[in-house]
Amino acid sequence: MKSTSSIKLAAHPESFQLEAQGNRIFVNVPGAKQVAVIDRARSTVLATWPMTQFTANFPLALDEANGRLFVGCRQPARLVVVDTATGKPVTDLAISGDTDDLFYDARRKRLYLSCGAGYVDVIEQRGADTYLLRERIPTRAGARTSFFSADLNEFYLAVPLQDRHEAEIRVFQPQN
Repeated sequence: MKSTSSIKLAAHPESFQLEAQGNRIFVNVPGAKQVAVIDRARSTVLATWPMTQFTANFPLALDEANGRLFVGCRQPARLVVVDTATGKPVTDLAISGDTDDLFYDARRKRLYLSCGAGYVDVIEQRGADTYLLRERIPTRAGARTSFFSADLNEFYLAVPLQDRHEAEIRVFQPQN
């Protein structure tokens, strides 16, 4: 593999999302309290969107069709929905603590957030700017690493060893 470019950021990058129909990359940069917007064709930072009210922004997901970027924040625990045309937050919603992974299920119009506080939050998208907590699934404290496969229609959650409970991978199948 050969490196073709390098793009300087203000601090350590966390999650990032690439547009399929455009050239932008959205990057969470929690140490700088911002989301960086990169032009991947030009390898330049186009903009930085400040995260001031809600910080410790780690996971991201993208609804490209509706122009919405979902930002999972830990301080305080909030899901922030950002308009990708303007970079402005359009709404936010309380979530469980210590969110680490976030996925958008375009088919069902849902978001899945794995939260180290011991829950998977399922958020329903009722419109580009309207979101509602659909369910909060108890897991185990520290279970925050996850993966959603739209192709397999499965959500995988890594659950750590804790007390007398074995480490495990839990598999969930979203219901309609």
